[in-house]
Amino acid sequence: MENIMSTATAMKLSQETLDILKNFAGINSNILVEPGNTIRTVSPVKNVLAEAEVSETFDTQFGIWDLNKFLSTVSLFTEPEFEFHDNYVIISGENGSSVKYFYSEPQLLTTVNKKINMPEPVVEFELDESDYTELLRAGSVLQLPDLSVRTDGDSMVMLIHDKDDVTSNSYSIDLGSLPTPDDDFKFNFKVENLKMMSGDYDVSITDKVVSRFVNKNKNVTYWIALESDSTYKG
Repeated sequence: MENIMSTATAMKLSQETLDILKNFAGINSNILVEPGNTIRTVSPVKNVLAEAEVSETFDTQFGIWDLNKFLSTVSLFTEPEFEFHDNYVIISGENGSSVKYFYSEPQLLTTVNKKINMPEPVVEFELDESDYTELLRAGSVLQLPDLSVRTDGDSMVMLIHDKDDVTSNSYSIDLGSLPTPDDDFKFNFKVENLKMMSGDYDVSITDKVVSRFVNKNKNVTYWIALESDSTYKG
């Protein structure tokens, strides 16, 4: 039970931190934030993990059951201040209004238990923000469920398609030359798992069912599991 004499220092959250939380809400509707300046989330089925370093340092562990509801509450205020107590946070506005928002019990939340030890990648490339945006838009317009990074002759491409339908429409971008001439691979993702923030990315893919997308504009990284039918021959 919280000590009634306890105090908390008021702080503000940057717009970038709020944007990261909004993005993380698309991966998992709940979150547990640990003390420090690193925020992590993981999808309910544990196939997407995200981690961000933010400008704020949190002194208190706090869990939010419905992150979208929390962010909607924050949006009620202009330039809100936050006082993080042991069991709740007080969100205050400039006009003296405030909300007392209680945390969720940590055991009810989907939490990140350990960091990923990224195996040595076999394919690495840069993904421009414009290409990433176009790929997602193409997947939405054409209603295609799959994204593949695959060999195409002497090059590698990123392809939006339906891998279970050889007659499906498709949309592709060229990623440049193969890492080595004899490489032959097809790394498959579900489009629904590509929930990264906008930006340019350094992408690393391993032959051990995991990939990493590092945002070059913000301190945020995503690890996304490959589909089980992915193949690699190097």
